[in-house]
Amino acid sequence: MGITQKILPHYTYEDYKIWEGKWELIDGFPIAMSLSPVPKHQLAAASLIIEIGVALKKCNNCRIYDAIDYLIKEDTVVQPDIMVLCSKPTKKFIDFTPSLVAEILSPSTALRDRNTKFELYQNEGIKYYLIVDADAKTIEIYQLLNNSYTLVNEIAAECFEFIFEGECRANVNLADVWKE
Repeated sequence: MGITQKILPHYTYEDYKIWEGKWELIDGFPIAMSLSPVPKHQLAAASLIIEIGVALKKCNNCRIYDAIDYLIKEDTVVQPDIMVLCSKPTKKFIDFTPSLVAEILSPSTALRDRNTKFELYQNEGIKYYLIVDADAKTIEIYQLLNNSYTLVNEIAAECFEFIFEGECRANVNLADVWKE
């Protein structure tokens, strides 16, 4: 055991539940989240939720959600900006694999979203991972193929069809996310 492991505490979901403010917990390490996302971040998230939500209207199983706690394991809890769930949540958090997660980049989270969370979501078997850059007005769509994320599209102005569980499909005009 290295010296860092000896002196740093290891937190769990039980600790996390009583913390004030917005946090994530990855492998027992707490990460403070910014309390108020900037308007550009919020607008991109809201627009993406609307576009995917409308496309999912005909699907009986899958729904889109704003940030909810995603308990991956006892010492790892994250709050993706957006999730598509094809099972109904029955708790205050989810403890099953979403079909899609999206993270809206910000200067304080971009490195973690592109690396730590990328690997975490890939290892969890999440079918689609969207990295949204509100400044560049792009959406990188990664799809899990052969247990590894593959960039299937980097969209600034086009449609993409997501295929979820149970024949649920969502043809989303992602260009509309950037309309003002």
